[in-house]
Amino acid sequence: MLEFDVIIVGAGSAGCVLAERLSADGSKRVLLLEAGGSDRRFWIKTPIGYGKTFYDARVNWRYTTEPDHGLGGRSSYWPRGKVLGGSSSINAMVYCRGLPGDFEDWRAAGNPGWGWSDLEPVFRRLERRVRADGTVQGDGPLWVSERAPEYHPVKRHFLAAAQELGLPASADFNGEQPEGVGAYAINTRDGLRYSAADAFLRPALGRANLTVRTQALVQRILFDGQRAVGVEYRHQGQVLRAQALGEVLLAGGAVNSPQLLQLSGIGPPQLLQDLGIGVVHANAAVGGGLQDHIGINYFYRASEPTLNSALGSWPGRLRAGLRFVLQRSGPLSLSVNQMGGMVRSSSSLERPDTQIYFNPLSYSTEYVGKRPLFRPDPYPGFIIGFNPCRPSSRGRIDIASPDVAQAPRIYPNALANAQDIASVLAGARLIGRLQQTRAMQGLILGQPVVNPAALDDASLLADFQARSGTVYHPCGTCRMAPEAAGGVVDAALRVHGVQGLRVIDASVFPNITSANTHAPTVMLAYKAADLITGRMG
Repeated sequence: MLEFDVIIVGAGSAGCVLAERLSADGSKRVLLLEAGGSDRRFWIKTPIGYGKTFYDARVNWRYTTEPDHGLGGRSSYWPRGKVLGGSSSINAMVYCRGLPGDFEDWRAAGNPGWGWSDLEPVFRRLERRVRADGTVQGDGPLWVSERAPEYHPVKRHFLAAAQELGLPASADFNGEQPEGVGAYAINTRDGLRYSAADAFLRPALGRANLTVRTQALVQRILFDGQRAVGVEYRHQGQVLRAQALGEVLLAGGAVNSPQLLQLSGIGPPQLLQDLGIGVVHANAAVGGGLQDHIGINYFYRASEPTLNSALGSWPGRLRAGLRFVLQRSGPLSLSVNQMGGMVRSSSSLERPDTQIYFNPLSYSTEYVGKRPLFRPDPYPGFIIGFNPCRPSSRGRIDIASPDVAQAPRIYPNALANAQDIASVLAGARLIGRLQQTRAMQGLILGQPVVNPAALDDASLLADFQARSGTVYHPCGTCRMAPEAAGGVVDAALRVHGVQGLRVIDASVFPNITSANTHAPTVMLAYKAADLITGRMG
């Protein structure tokens, strides 16, 4: 059995950060285990290529939830990264820290050191902000690119409509005024996706004290009494073991981290006993606390050209492809999530409750078997979408079998209370008002198939239940809080009830942040490395 000082399970957004920072001084032997393979793929490096990786089993776990009563009994598809870089290799690249109040909520949940004043400096340390004019702010490893001048010209209608509605403008969602409407920054560098693997892992790969093993599926944590001492994993048809002299760090994400804890005997005792798994530490909170952003899109025909014109025909795609290959520019170098923001659906609210997306593209869905293909519409079109920022419903993730290869059961439990239903209706009404502005009416051609400005509350809710889906931000399943308050890890991210084991990924979020979860996940791992080196070094 090979020995390491630290074993990291999962090379996603958090795991890549941990691998780089914990191996930096050369004094610790670090093993990074990833169930997926290499991220050296054209459609991963191509920013708009996430449409191609959305259902690619080579890089994607392709989870499916259990039927969800709040969504009319529908099951939802949950893509999750199974590749170096994890979901940062297949996401839409929007980089948004969230609102300061999100992290004040973290601290208030019983986690000293996790308030906004503690975390804002961590964000600044890890970021390299490339402004729209080419100037650079910060010298961190993670590139955050502002690409607003390259975004499609139809954005002017959206910005004018927001101004007409009285929504504030934000020049920088990651700056002093995060509330409002503006352009999203994205994780690209020189026109290519810049994932956590690019920013953190790749620069560390030449270190003699870092071992990275891909196609390695960890099936359980090894314990000596109550102390984690290693892991057991499958690799190339063999079951292997690795010993951790220091700590085991789980960075598998909101689905895989609670799954591995339960498989290893940490979780709801009855569930574990029913599956023949010995209980190391009973904690019903493992797998609970699941939160996610649930959103919906409204589709519109446009009175002027949109990205459909560039990507909806072979000549247009050829021109866009040549521009990307030769110049690393054009629509293939961007996300389709170009404009939007965090806003209040009512001026009476204390803080933003709705995140908006404006995409200069519309599409239709075709199916090849059960697999959908998203094709740009053959006419100019665009999308306005939204999701409530802070859902209060809580779901669960639980193993279905003692076999790690069998996917766990995901119970989103969306819209389980009146507060979340009210948030959905408020968001839909906001889109309806935005749609009715003079500025937006100048862009909209005809009536949309689903018109949020014309539906009553019952119809809006029924439409949301029928068409909405995940915005791919699951978190909270190994919540950071005192154990008596439903926590799985403490404020140092150590798993309650055992020693030598931490969870470091979005599963520990005490509550979901108001926007996209990649940025706070990277920040969390960056701070966690400081906590670990302070205790280990």
